[in-house]
Amino acid sequence: MRRLRAQGRYGPRFRDVLPAFAVLATVVCSVVAGLVVGSRVVGLVVPIAGVLLLAAVLAIGIRRRRPDARRRRGHYTPQELFELDIQGLALAVARMLRRDHWQVRLLPAPDRPRLCARHADGRRLDVAFRPVAEPLPDEALPHPHTHRENPETLLHLVVHRGTFQARDIRWARREGGTFLLDSTGLRRWAEGACLDELLPKDPREPREPGEPRER
Repeated sequence: MRRLRAQGRYGPRFRDVLPAFAVLATVVCSVVAGLVVGSRVVGLVVPIAGVLLLAAVLAIGIRRRRPDARRRRGHYTPQELFELDIQGLALAVARMLRRDHWQVRLLPAPDRPRLCARHADGRRLDVAFRPVAEPLPDEALPHPHTHRENPETLLHLVVHRGTFQARDIRWARREGGTFLLDSTGLRRWAEGACLDELLPKDPREPREPGEPRER
């Protein structure tokens, strides 16, 4: 049994789950007592309303935990990210950006989708999906610079489900305003971390892929 627990293949001890059971029992007893008191004071309206409210809360909770609803809110498991094709990955990143309060426009393409996003604070984000950071020779930026836009507010994000090579990191550092998001950072983002936690403080000095922000 100790060996199974050490390998993470055996459940927790009773003392580990006792606090949770105590809280659950307290909540259930409190709800039942409230319904009994309410029924004596008001009548059957209180218990009926309580049961309907509890059923509605359970239904909403179950619906929000469904995989489709969870993914629409921008939360993905590592296995779900692994199973996505390039178009599905672009859609997942768009949902995660919207979860972090970015306005997103998807530019679909058969093998080279891109995202254009804008934040309320004025930042703009260009997102590309490819196994290496350096752009292909025939690839143009979807954000043409105009005289009205401040180029310092434009960030370039390259998303890759694998690991970037040293030459990609050197290229991003030379470019400035460009940073890389590999599998580690992508998993953290999909699990609920905010994109701002993964962005560098100074966009002109990108960090290593997946490196957390200093606090």
